[in-house]
Amino acid sequence: MRSLLLVVASFGITILCWGLYGPVLHFGQHGMFTGPEDMPGPHLARLRPFVCVGLAYFLIGVIVPAVLLYFQGEKGHWSMSGIIWSLAGGALGAIGALGIIMAFHFGGRPVYVMPLVFGGAPVVNSFLTIFWAKRLREVGPLFLAGLVIVLLGAVTVLVFKPDAGEADFDGNLIDWVMRAGAILTVVLCWGAYGPVLHKGQAAMDHSRLRPLLCVGLAYFAIAVVVPYLLLSSGAIVEESSFSQFGGTLWSLAAGAAGAIGALGIIMAFNFGGKPVFVMPLVFGGAPVVNVLFDSYHKNLLGQLSAPFIAGLILAIAGSAMVLVFAPRPKPSTNKTEPPEPEPQGEHVEAKPAG
Repeated sequence: MRSLLLVVASFGITILCWGLYGPVLHFGQHGMFTGPEDMPGPHLARLRPFVCVGLAYFLIGVIVPAVLLYFQGEKGHWSMSGIIWSLAGGALGAIGALGIIMAFHFGGRPVYVMPLVFGGAPVVNSFLTIFWAKRLREVGPLFLAGLVIVLLGAVTVLVFKPDAGEADFDGNLIDWVMRAGAILTVVLCWGAYGPVLHKGQAAMDHSRLRPLLCVGLAYFAIAVVVPYLLLSSGAIVEESSFSQFGGTLWSLAAGAAGAIGALGIIMAFNFGGKPVFVMPLVFGGAPVVNVLFDSYHKNLLGQLSAPFIAGLILAIAGSAMVLVFAPRPKPSTNKTEPPEPEPQGEHVEAKPAG
């Protein structure tokens, strides 16, 4: 019973953190914006909030694992292939975090951007792991039904999203295309993150802290070094400032929420949780937290229509079906060898939200 409670508490932290990530990042983008109030379009910063997310992830995803490895050690070992795969996983996570920022920049709102991301990412995750495991022929009708349900839910969420009145920004066709492209980028990157990181973990004898450290380094390079060079060189001019203390704190908090959520998944698996139920609960719970918090903050709870809620439920249920009914390898009949890992991977636990 105690271990079960620890598992629930661990992935409960992830649900809360990843559910709050989108709205909190949105606060940071608003807070760091320094342009004129009459500027058309959303008043959001882009690169400086991204830098803050990268700094927070560097602290939690690099400094903390490095200290633990130095003083406590861990099973596993460093390997070149493991480092490369783990760095690639971190790059996917960071590019996905930038995609969230760009989706907001082109007029997207957390109330529907994050549910679409959490609905689409597990589909990509499952398909990629099934493809790499060469099990496409074993895809069943319930798995395919889950894909259809996710698609129906996503369309319904977009069509019936609540209206925020004058605070909203729908934009023109180009804005819609860029917004959709940014969301698709996040879905692809965060969906591929898990399988890619699993290869890195496997190559390092299923170490947890070493791949997480590599992920943090990739975040630092992509989310901190590159944007800082672009801003300091004048290659990109942005109406934002780190001196906007409130916005900087909110952006740092968003990065911390993403990293702490990843650690929550790690702890859930350490206490005996399995991907077959932990990940569906996380992907199902996080968008609910996101929608409720964002709607409460913007006084939109009364505008959450029945079709919108139905679409949200469909997207959540479909993503859970995709994860639960993905083809799984049969247990090994050789008692001297452990069975193959499940498609999602026993160690797809360090998936950041940003």
